[in-house]
Parts: sequence; C-alpha cells; structure tokens
Amino acid sequence: MIKKIIILLVVVCLGIFLYFKFNEKQDTDNLTLYGNIEIRQVDVSFQVSGKIKEMLKSEGDEVKKDEPIAYLDDTDYKLNYEMATAEVERGKVLIDEAESKYKRHKPLLRDSVTEQELTTLYNNYQQAKANYNVALVNQKIAKNKLEYTKLYAPDEGYITIRAQEPGANIVQGQTIYTVTKTKPVWVKAYIEESYLGNIKNNMEVKIVTDSIDKQTNSKKGYSGYIGYVSSVAEFTPKTVQTENLRTSLVYAIRVYINDADEYLKQGMPVTIKINLNGNNEQCNN
Repeated sequence: MIKKIIILLVVVCLGIFLYFKFNEKQDTDNLTLYGNIEIRQVDVSFQVSGKIKEMLKSEGDEVKKDEPIAYLDDTDYKLNYEMATAEVERGKVLIDEAESKYKRHKPLLRDSVTEQELTTLYNNYQQAKANYNVALVNQKIAKNKLEYTKLYAPDEGYITIRAQEPGANIVQGQTIYTVTKTKPVWVKAYIEESYLGNIKNNMEVKIVTDSIDKQTNSKKGYSGYIGYVSSVAEFTPKTVQTENLRTSLVYAIRVYINDADEYLKQGMPVTIKINLNGNNEQCNN
C-alpha cells in the first residue's frame, strides 16, 4: 500500500513539473538584467590648512549647492589679508612719489640733471609700479585664502560621512565630508553580445527594486533610459547576477533613472526590464 502511494506521489509531481515546463511562456520581447545603484560621491575639503571652527552638518543631513557647511578659524588669514592690503596702499604711495620725482626732474635734463640721474629716477618709478603689481597679486591671494576658510556644498545631495570634528587641525585637501549627490543616479549592468543588436542609447526601461511600495503593495518601480553601452567586451564580474550562469564576454551598460528619489541608495540591487520589440515602450512590472 505504501509503495503504491509513493508511486502515485511521484507520478503527480512529475505531471505537475511537465505541465509547468511545457506551458511556461517564453518572453522573447523583454530582457531582464540585474545591477546595482550607483551615485556620484564627492569628498569635500578645505583649500587651506587650519583649525576647524565650526561644522554645520552631520550624517544624513541634506545640503543645497553652495550652502555653507563648515568654517576654519580665520584669525591669521584675516591678518594676512590686512597686511597685504596695507602693502598695496604703501605701494601706491611709492608709485606716486617715484612718478612725481621723475616728472619734476625730466624738464631739467642737461641743466641740473644728468641723463644717468634721470634714468635712475625712471627705473625707480618702474620698480615701484612692479612692486605695486606684486602687492596687488599678494592681496588677491590673501583674500582668496581668507575665503577658502569657508567650506560650501559642491552640489545638491546629502552628507554620508562626517570625517572631522570642530577643534581638529587639518591640512589642505583633507576630507571633511563625503557628499552623495542626488543626481545623476544610474544602474550599471552587463548584457550578452547576442542582445547588442536590440539595445541602443535612449531606449526606455523600467527599474524595479526589492522594496515594497506601501501605496501599491508591490515592488517599487522607476522609469529610466539607456545612456551608455560599452564598446569593449569584458568577462562577467563575479558580483553580477544574471539569469544564466556564465563566464562569457559581456558588455557594460549604464541605465539612468528619471524619477530617482531618496529611497535609492548606493549599491542597492535592482532589476532592469528592457522591452526589445523596437518601440522603446517601458515594460510592465
């Protein structure tokens, strides 16, 4: 009796398997790829060295382009700028004095002033102008360095790393924050050579995440387009998941997301659905 039951179960399971196997619909219009979200990040640093006076942002804070995010102690930089400004004023006085002497003595040439003396006065005048120009450059440099004690957000985004704290002495170029930009957001994926003839730039695609949208109670989807198809083949990276396990040559593609939001994070795995019927319509989820 038990033997008959086992045989019956095997037959039933085999029948179910064969039913789904032969009734499985092969989707030849849609191509499914897998990739990960990539977002540009910027390591933000001061252009001068100094002691951090104030940091205005923490991890997770949003930033706008050109928004102040940190300050250095600018005491010495202010003094340097004031000194450079004083040198400019001094240089202007010396120019006026040298020019006045030269112009006063020029009409007296061959009467009471020799040609050598007049040449010396003229050279002094030219030297004063040169010194004044150097002072102007130094003033501009000092002003720039004073402005460099203020750190601004390079673009719209959010803080992912706060690498320093107020009171820290930092050097020029040392990372203070890492800012993740909100745009552009793209997915890097890989495609087999056999599909290259159906793929081109600006084709519309659908990107699906594993996150559930509470409003639709289904996986959250986004619209996008193919913005780049590599012309160089490479071996399938070990981290790439594809429908078929393979070690053949593939081509990298980049899919840009049109309606990216704050729920897309760096490295998040997503599914890309591409319609191959030639009309660039987005695939259904």
